[in-house]
Amino acid sequence: MPTDFDTTKAQFVLPEGIIYLDGNSLGPLPKAAAARVARTVEAEWGQMLITGWNKAGWMDQPARIGDRIGRLIGAEPGTVVMGDTLSIKVYQALASALEMNPTRRVILSDTGNFPSDLYMADGLVRTLGNGYSLRTVAPEDVLDAIDDTVAVTMITEVDYRTGRRHDMGAITAKAHAMGALSVWDLAHSAGALPVDLAGVGADFAVGCTYKYLNSGPGGPAFIYVAPRHADAARPALSGWLGHEAPFAFDLDYRPGRGIERMRVGTPPVLQLAALEAAMDIWDGVDMADLRARSLALTDRFIAGVEGACPDLTLATPRDHARRGSQVSFRHPEGYAIMQALIAAGVIGDFRAPDILRFGFTPLYIGFDEVDRAVDILARIMATGAWDRPEFKTRAKVT
Repeated sequence: MPTDFDTTKAQFVLPEGIIYLDGNSLGPLPKAAAARVARTVEAEWGQMLITGWNKAGWMDQPARIGDRIGRLIGAEPGTVVMGDTLSIKVYQALASALEMNPTRRVILSDTGNFPSDLYMADGLVRTLGNGYSLRTVAPEDVLDAIDDTVAVTMITEVDYRTGRRHDMGAITAKAHAMGALSVWDLAHSAGALPVDLAGVGADFAVGCTYKYLNSGPGGPAFIYVAPRHADAARPALSGWLGHEAPFAFDLDYRPGRGIERMRVGTPPVLQLAALEAAMDIWDGVDMADLRARSLALTDRFIAGVEGACPDLTLATPRDHARRGSQVSFRHPEGYAIMQALIAAGVIGDFRAPDILRFGFTPLYIGFDEVDRAVDILARIMATGAWDRPEFKTRAKVT
């Protein structure tokens, strides 16, 4: 059956009078999440106390939810586990990949990657020393830059600023042909578009859940390890829950089987409960339907804004194959324009130096919201309503 996007929309808390185009940064609250978390707090933590780890299945949450996310990203069963933050998972994947390719010393990434990924890679190579380095090239030059010196490619599939999408299949194939491993960051892919990790032969992948997957602020990240590597990848962060037998309290670390070894610390039970409620919505979503709707929404927004706001410059690719599920426009006063939009009830966000960023999540955004957002943006641009001091004062979070 085709995905019923009216049904999915009805399952989110969407404040009256707000057009929310920032689900690519923080997804809205699923209506079932509050009750699900309350049950975890009151009936499980409150009544079961520590026995909840067994009776309520808390210890199995990371793998159970990992498999549900795995369906959305084309991962084989038993290859995705939840926990920690995305930066931690980036570090884990990179460290494991480098150790598996010991004759190479180069991590290849691009200048459009999310800075935190680059910071983690830089910190790792500084710790390792011994000639390890991080090499960055322009996003469009990644494929040509993969040579026989590269140990691992670390690429975010969809650029967080522009929405430009890398060709995961081509980059992974080139990496393997040159003897490198691949690490993919799916922060702006998981829940935004179809991903086929198994099909392209990806080695490692990581991602967060508070954007398109709607787990709430600070929601836990996930990590994928291809089955062929699952018992060979040594976790650099050897946490007790990644141990073969955590409750043996062995003083010597022995990695667990498969993806379990990529667990580190105690899982965030309350946040995972919220994520489980969100995943219930995804059970009725076909990813091909989602992609078709996303492209139709973004096409309509691009056409509307370009027709009504000639001072804004499109930063997102027009080509469907190269576009994620967001649209970005450039303007020197992008921050002030976005603040004026937010004040008028259209919530997007700003990314330095000049990007107005809009996320399109078909689960709760339709064509009516797109048209109204275009009208409001056009009015703000035509009247210069953004040119006020209060819209130019930078907040901590942009």
